[in-house]
Amino acid sequence: MTKDEYNNRRDGLKNPTGNSEESINTISPCAVPTETTFLSPAPKQTYFADQKIIIPETETTGFSFRKLWAFTGPGFLMSIAYLDPGNIESDLQSGAAAQYKLLWVLLSATLLGLVMQRLSARLGVVTGLHLAEMCYRQYRRVPRLILWIMIEIAIIGSDMQEVIGTAIALYLLSNKLIPLWAGVLITVIDTFTFLLLDKYGLRKLELFFAFLIGVMAVTFGYEYGVAAPDQGQVMKGMFFPWCENCDNSVLLKAVGIIGAVIMPHNLYLHSALVKSREVDRRKPERVREANLYFFIEACGALFISFIINVFVVSVFAKGLYNQTNENVLSECIARNISHGDVFPNNTNIVDADIYKGGVFLGCHFGIATMYIWAIGILAAGQSSTMTGTYAGQFAMEGFLNLQWSRWKRVIFTRTIAIVPTFCVAFFAHINDLSDMNDILNAVMSLQLPFATIPTIAFTSNYLIMGEFKNGKTNIAVSTALSAVVIGINIYFVISTALRDIERVIWLVLIGIFAVAYLIMCLYLVVHMIVSIGGARFSNHPLISKYIDGPVPTDFGLSNDKSLSRSVSTFTVQEDQSSVVHNRNTTSFSTFDKF
Repeated sequence: MTKDEYNNRRDGLKNPTGNSEESINTISPCAVPTETTFLSPAPKQTYFADQKIIIPETETTGFSFRKLWAFTGPGFLMSIAYLDPGNIESDLQSGAAAQYKLLWVLLSATLLGLVMQRLSARLGVVTGLHLAEMCYRQYRRVPRLILWIMIEIAIIGSDMQEVIGTAIALYLLSNKLIPLWAGVLITVIDTFTFLLLDKYGLRKLELFFAFLIGVMAVTFGYEYGVAAPDQGQVMKGMFFPWCENCDNSVLLKAVGIIGAVIMPHNLYLHSALVKSREVDRRKPERVREANLYFFIEACGALFISFIINVFVVSVFAKGLYNQTNENVLSECIARNISHGDVFPNNTNIVDADIYKGGVFLGCHFGIATMYIWAIGILAAGQSSTMTGTYAGQFAMEGFLNLQWSRWKRVIFTRTIAIVPTFCVAFFAHINDLSDMNDILNAVMSLQLPFATIPTIAFTSNYLIMGEFKNGKTNIAVSTALSAVVIGINIYFVISTALRDIERVIWLVLIGIFAVAYLIMCLYLVVHMIVSIGGARFSNHPLISKYIDGPVPTDFGLSNDKSLSRSVSTFTVQEDQSSVVHNRNTTSFSTFDKF
């Protein structure tokens, strides 16, 4: 369908009688006008649907710090995923293994994350729908459910890392008085406690998240100041894209950085968080303004998260590079650190993780640095836990058109995350608990295509984004970068599997899963091509039969009324019957507002 054909069809749907007043009055008999639509907003939306932040009007037309402050919040909540315990462990391992030589990989991964976060935020701003809600409208039932399962796996994997980080932090802070298994159970209680904060309002919750980021900046910044790494080496590692004399193990650390930094469920989260601001989507200049300010905020938030990650890499690059277990153990004995027994008395190079890293800091720089490190890890775990809960709610609402209260969502996600983590904490050694992070990073790396490909597809679709769709350069850059990262992550997963799995039966099962995984990725790629505008490609019989093209957002999907739902831009009612246009459930589409 060409742009002109779509515009003609849209105009006919919007005003079939030629009378604008009649068209408005017949949209919904009980609708209340909002900033986005003439339909009533959805009830019980996750993220403060009834407490949206009003953007202040200013006398000048240029940049306004007042407006930037009003838009500030979602980007910092999003940036917490770049600071979770999995990222922190990946940082310290890269520093211990390669000193400063992988800082450029961290910088590149953060920039790629910014590119994708910008696209996900634009989707939420322009359409008023987050990524999961758009998937509900664009994909058939089976692939949509597979997408939901994959994103839930990513969320649960991330949640397990956050549970591990919090339990280790409590173990360090209590000087072993709180055993790991007890720390795992405590994370259930404290999550409910922190979720009560949302009762006090959106801005207060955002302020609390900013406080946790500040705690991480101060604690890890303190470690950076104590370690006093070579600033010249830090800058060289950041901007010199090479790794001299690096072996295969260092290469895997580099791949691990990319897999840990770019979280698939974070794209779903960010596209939903931007809906918390009141944006008049009937005015293209307001949408353009919101896109600009959200991008500026995301740049600032990711810059802060990048600096914090650099702190962690540099501290362990200076202190733990090429250190043997014997050397660190002797330092622990000299300072009478009770956790020093985690280092065996041998000449092997230290295999660093969050726990050993904290103990090393206490042995090398003094006991205060160990406790300060634990406070930073605790802040990272707690903040990531809460944003993971929100991401899970958004995914469930969007993919399944199902809304749960937060406490039910916490129980669902946290129960699945805690059971295996508790078993490892209770029956195994703390080293086994830390080693789980490598496996979880590999699992989450596999889910990346299920976030990046839909994001590129939807934001490149004229029928969805109108004049705000991606340009050819943006499409090419985002697609190429995503393809490179996905390829790197698949290599990381394969290397991890071949290294850690010895039984043939498991390798066979992994092979079967790999085939199914590639088929799903192929489906998403083909759908993306069709969505972007591959008209010739979409005319193929198999593709037209099994892969839906872009679904215009100006009609209701009518059928089972038990699934009926009015959302911020249009009403959706879905069953397995055909798509039917209904004037009584149709609002102005996204393009009617531009």
